[in-house]
Amino acid sequence: MTQENTDVLILGSGPAGYTAAIYASRAGLKPILYQGSQPGGQLTITNDVENFPGYPDGIQGPEMMEELKKQAERFGSDIRYGMGTSVDFSTPLAHKIVIDEEYEIIAKAVIIATGASAKWLGLESEQRLNGMGVSACAVCDGFFYRGQEVVVVGAGDTACEEAHYLSKLCKKVTMLVRKEEFRASQIMQNRVLNTSNIEVMFNTETLEVLGEQVVDSVKVINNKTKEVTVIQATGFFVAIGHKPNTEIFEGQITLDETGYIEVEKGSTKTNVEGVFACGDAMDKIYRQAVTAAGTGCMAALEAERYLSAHE
Repeated sequence: MTQENTDVLILGSGPAGYTAAIYASRAGLKPILYQGSQPGGQLTITNDVENFPGYPDGIQGPEMMEELKKQAERFGSDIRYGMGTSVDFSTPLAHKIVIDEEYEIIAKAVIIATGASAKWLGLESEQRLNGMGVSACAVCDGFFYRGQEVVVVGAGDTACEEAHYLSKLCKKVTMLVRKEEFRASQIMQNRVLNTSNIEVMFNTETLEVLGEQVVDSVKVINNKTKEVTVIQATGFFVAIGHKPNTEIFEGQITLDETGYIEVEKGSTKTNVEGVFACGDAMDKIYRQAVTAAGTGCMAALEAERYLSAHE
């Protein structure tokens, strides 16, 4: 297997990975960045981004990621297609990462920015209308549905939080809960049930998201009575959780019970010396482009300090 050595290897190419590359390359570290299975991350399937500082008129998600990529390349980042398929973090200053099962990188420091993937229902219409009324992030996209009627799918704390957030912007929020009760904490249940413009439909599942070019309604079924209903809505928010893209790090660094990478408080340091984690792979709370970029900056600065201390 062909080998290559580098000071800094970055895995992942969303806001966290590209920001880490910008900072690392400006520090003269000449980082290598592998873009992963979805170059640009989740923002490449997002149309309008209006909550990232510096874009007063908003920007298309793919365009924003392309600009971040060009900025990183401008300072010397070596950005490549490919993804890590296995790692060995057992040797300090010589971490081994196999790319696409055929090429090995030996890195003194590794920055993990592999992100997380939203869980979806698996409907064809859901994917067809993704970004055209279908979303997995109320904070990101809720503004576009101000004064409109929307649907939220989910039964946990995240779904309740999304519904409550949307209730402040939207005329009406309909929550679809597959079972006859929430999985959310009692305080979140109470918050939803006590909000006048949130309607909860229990024992209800989505059959299809309707609309040609954009969402205009949602067809649902009561899984007990088998009654089919069409709900008028312009937004369809799936809030059934996220899955961090961290499988290849199992057994190499500490992950929590849901697969998110654990880092030192106020830091991006993992439990392995010279391995840093940023973005949605370690953040299950905020999951925003701007916070991901911030932790990407942190990871690059900490990697630079780590390498300086081991010169």
